[in-house]
Amino acid sequence: MDPDLVAAIAQAAAGDTINVSRVCREHGVSRSVFYRKLSRFQAEGSAGLAPRSRAPDTRPSATAEHVIEAVVRARKELADHGWDCGAESIRWRLLDAARHGCGGVAGQPLLDLAEVPSRATIHRVLLDRGQVVAQPRKRPRRASGRFVHPSPNAVWQIDGFTVALAEGTQATVVQIIDDHSRVDVASRAAISENGDAVWEALSAGFDHYGHPACVLSDNGTAFSGKRRNWPMVEMERSLARLGITTVVSSIGHPQTCGKNERAHQTLQRWLDARPAPPTLTALQDLLETYRNGYNNHRRHQSLDGDTPHQRFYARERAVPAGPAPRVAGHSTRTVSSTGVIGFSNTSIGLGRRHAGRTAELFWHGDRVTILINNAVTASLTLDRSVRYQRTTTTNNLSSMC
Repeated sequence: MDPDLVAAIAQAAAGDTINVSRVCREHGVSRSVFYRKLSRFQAEGSAGLAPRSRAPDTRPSATAEHVIEAVVRARKELADHGWDCGAESIRWRLLDAARHGCGGVAGQPLLDLAEVPSRATIHRVLLDRGQVVAQPRKRPRRASGRFVHPSPNAVWQIDGFTVALAEGTQATVVQIIDDHSRVDVASRAAISENGDAVWEALSAGFDHYGHPACVLSDNGTAFSGKRRNWPMVEMERSLARLGITTVVSSIGHPQTCGKNERAHQTLQRWLDARPAPPTLTALQDLLETYRNGYNNHRRHQSLDGDTPHQRFYARERAVPAGPAPRVAGHSTRTVSSTGVIGFSNTSIGLGRRHAGRTAELFWHGDRVTILINNAVTASLTLDRSVRYQRTTTTNNLSSMC
């Protein structure tokens, strides 16, 4: 406050005669303000002149303290168990607890449904408590929509990641995710990302969910040899016998298998919240516990709050296109007027100069050699991601080397 105004108030409180109107005019305050400060000075002394909070005495719209405590407690419980603990996940946990009467702590009553706060309110509570970890590189909410296959079993994504056991040795988890529903189809503990472990994971998925129409993988040697110009690896040959298509992501594009990469993060966070398992058997037991919680109980933000199993069983499943292709063989085709022959759901371009001729095909898996008049016309590996297979002189020569 202005020292001269303080002096005038103190003089008035002492009984001195002052011109209140002139003092208020000179100091830019109203008479009501002057007399209010005078009464406070008379009651409290100089402390009564200190600025006071302008906050209302009551805040009917403020979040109740017991609701704030429930939010903080739910976040801690989710984090301690290794699950996502963002605002949306916390809200779903509070809603489930209110509906089913579970998730409370002794001496701390559950919230009613009407008391469960919105996602924005929960986020503000976490901000006020300093429990929001900034993620500036995270995908923005305004980004374009995700691509999702229209039905369960249309595409499975398969990949592996390493896990440290209690003794410091490294193990591998082969994880399979259904693209449509995000179901954890299978998670298998293994000593490495090898062909046997991959097939064990796929077989476990077949037993629970049936055969998918397609399996998408990266360029790991247990999944595919296409990018290395190898013959088909065992996984590809085994899937081919079942009529299941295999697709390989481009080199250096992990986002193609992004759903599986994101699923790895969720599983790794869950495992990190627990003591490291001593053996592969103990790790497999943990993975089965995780799959049950993830598929049946954990709500998924990309599924609008559904669990993966709810989304998986909500629609009819896709099936392999079939019939199952043979692994190797020999057949003939007549070259069309446009210089194309059809083989194994693909079209192979040989050139118009061969129109009307008979082509002999010798194939093993996706490797195909084509002879016309006993001369090699083309030798290629079928690219299942596209229908039309281009053949050029350069490709033929390199393929035969």
